Amino acid sequence: MIYRILQEPEINRHLFYGFIRRQKVDLCWRRSKDQWIIKSDPFTDDWDETDYSSLIASLKETVLLGGAVFGAFENERLTGFASVPPQRLGSCAQYLSLENLFVSEPFRGNGVGTRLFLLCADWAREHGGKRLYISAHSAVETQAFYRGLGCIEAQEYSRKHVEKEPFDCQLEYPL
Repeated sequence: MIYRILQEPEINRHLFYGFIRRQKVDLCWRRSKDQWIIKSDPFTDDWDETDYSSLIASLKETVLLGGAVFGAFENERLTGFASVPPQRLGSCAQYLSLENLFVSEPFRGNGVGTRLFLLCADWAREHGGKRLYISAHSAVETQAFYRGLGCIEAQEYSRKHVEKEPFDCQLEYPL
C-alpha cells in the first residue's frame, strides 16, 4: 500500500472509479436524555454522482487553501483517503478537523483507515493543532474504530458540523 498527499489536479471523478463507499449499517449510537445509547437504525450509506461532485469540490478546496488530502493506493487504485482543511475550530482555535476518512469496502479492516488517520493527526500537529476534531458517523463500527484510536467525545461541539450531520458523534483526538 502506498500513502501520499494528493495534489489538486489529480482530484477528479476518475480518481474514485472503483472506490466502493457502501456501508451497511444497523446499530448506531444516539444521544437520549444526555446519555449515549445504541439503537437499531438500519440503512445503507453510499454516494451518488451528486455526492461525488460535492466531495471532489471539497477536497480540491482543501488543497487549494493549504490543507492536506492523503490517499492510499494499491496498484495505482485509490483504496482510501482522508483530509484536513487548514481552518481552525474551537474557542481557542485548538482544533483542526478531520473532514473525510473513507476506505473502500474491500480494503476495510486492514489498517488503511488507521494509517490515514495517523497521517492526518501528524499533519495537524505539524500545523499547530492541539486536537483533531472528528464529526464521525454514528455506526457502532465507525465509533469503535475512532474509540480504538483514542478519540473521546469533543469538549466543544462545532455548530457547523452538528448542523450538517446531526446524528454524527462529535469526537476529538489529542495531538
